Amino acid sequence: MPDLITADNGTVLTDAEVRAIMSLHRLAKRWPRSLKLVSMGGSLYVIRADDERFHDPYNEVRTEAVIQHIPGIPNDGGDW
Repeated sequence: MPDLITADNGTVLTDAEVRAIMSLHRLAKRWPRSLKLVSMGGSLYVIRADDERFHDPYNEVRTEAVIQHIPGIPNDGGDW
């Protein structure tokens, strides 16, 4: 697979980067709507999409909503 230039911003990607992105697209097609990925403090987590504890305004029980920590995927939870 040759390098790919993205349509979004013209960045040249390595074969490994293309495979990783395509893998995420395939995962998205079968991802259960009952689960949600969230980013907190630069770490990626899985929660149930309808878990009210995650939306606690005082963050007292937010961590109790975490089902699984997904290490190894750098991310930024900041909003645009």
